Amino acid sequence: MIELSTKLRKWGNSFGIVVPIRALQEENVKEGEEVTIFMKKKRGNTLRETFGTYKSKKPTEKLMKEIDKELTYD
Repeated sequence: MIELSTKLRKWGNSFGIVVPIRALQEENVKEGEEVTIFMKKKRGNTLRETFGTYKSKKPTEKLMKEIDKELTYD
């Protein structure tokens, strides 16, 4: 399995991707063979992609106070 980044391009009434010949050779894929492609849109915020988003019903100030309380040693 290979992973690569490429741009989606308009071809007539369809869209297509260009796969570099070296990537095809690496997987020994020939013209006319069927392949499976997993697609994921590249986004600008890589931190959010990596760590996701956390949604809380509590306000940020309340969360911070709870964290401070847990970290306070008596």
